[in-house]
Amino acid sequence: MADQDEGRGLYAISVVADLLGTGQQNIRLYERRGLLTPGRTSGGTRQYSDSDLAVLRRIGELLDEGLNLAGVAKVLELEVDNARLRRQLERARARNSRQPEG
Repeated sequence: MADQDEGRGLYAISVVADLLGTGQQNIRLYERRGLLTPGRTSGGTRQYSDSDLAVLRRIGELLDEGLNLAGVAKVLELEVDNARLRRQLERARARNSRQPEG
């Protein structure tokens, strides 16, 4: 059940800011820079998911390591690409292991 809720918006921006110990303006800035895209209610209120919280935590880690927001954006992009390539490699390996040797 937790996996189903991972991408569902559960938290308001004020709750997220409190959970992460950051300001709401920082979170809005990260959204403007394209670092995350929270869900929205029909009225336009941001709703953050557990996945969004993970991204925000990662942004905080990278900022603490000295990266600027442009660097953070690049690292996040590369991490997504790397995960995608790993999944493709795993699928290819699984296909190859099922093929009969001949």
